[in-house]
Amino acid sequence: MSQPANVGSCARCGQALGGRAVFGFQTPSGLTRTCLPCAVRDAPTLRRSGLIALAVGTLLTAINQGDVLFAGHWTAVLLWKIPLTYAMPFGVATWGALGNSRVSTRT
Repeated sequence: MSQPANVGSCARCGQALGGRAVFGFQTPSGLTRTCLPCAVRDAPTLRRSGLIALAVGTLLTAINQGDVLFAGHWTAVLLWKIPLTYAMPFGVATWGALGNSRVSTRT
């Protein structure tokens, strides 16, 4: 088992957290504090955001592009519209999770 991280450094990369955004994540060994680059790569957050993007993106694609897809009129425009329809919920879910996990460093 790893030792709990010092409050002054990132639990994953060891970078000093002084003056930087700090994010807290619950792990089996307790609360860990991380920097933004490590928080963005948090596997449970990415997994949850991916599932949300899959559900919401599929629903939005069916609503917005369903008639075109079911009619078989696939156009080049769909090559950017459909991925963007999945990317937006992923970004919003990840942004919300990071905002929720941000730790106040004020004393």
